[in-house]
Amino acid sequence: MERGLLWLPLLGVFIWLAWAGWNEYQKLEAYKQWAATFERAKYDIYAVLGQQGDRLVWGKPTRQGPVALQEVTLSALQTLTLYSAERPLPEKANLPKGCTIAIGLELDDNTQQWIPFTDADLALAWKNQLQTLQESLQSTPQT
Repeated sequence: MERGLLWLPLLGVFIWLAWAGWNEYQKLEAYKQWAATFERAKYDIYAVLGQQGDRLVWGKPTRQGPVALQEVTLSALQTLTLYSAERPLPEKANLPKGCTIAIGLELDDNTQQWIPFTDADLALAWKNQLQTLQESLQSTPQT
């Protein structure tokens, strides 16, 4: 009887792990459907992000699909900055490991939006890609 009671918490842990895995799988499947409409997309436990042309859309992943979606055009951006612990990172700084990092988007109306990442290298790659795209859009003559 005592052995059965000792194994009961372990059974609870296994049930919780199975539920957590199923929950994450459902989020990934919903993300895949959402991301199909974008040129580039990323999934993260903190945020999903998609880029189509000069449009940037991000939100929070859920099993039903991304929620709290926010959208901005690259032409409305003034600056893109990497942040760690809400402090800007210098351009040539070593990227921190094991902490949340975010891309800060400063818009023309002096508001700021944050896109969180768990992987600093991925955040840097997205920032560089978005800056390149923004520069190419600004250098293209408007007709």
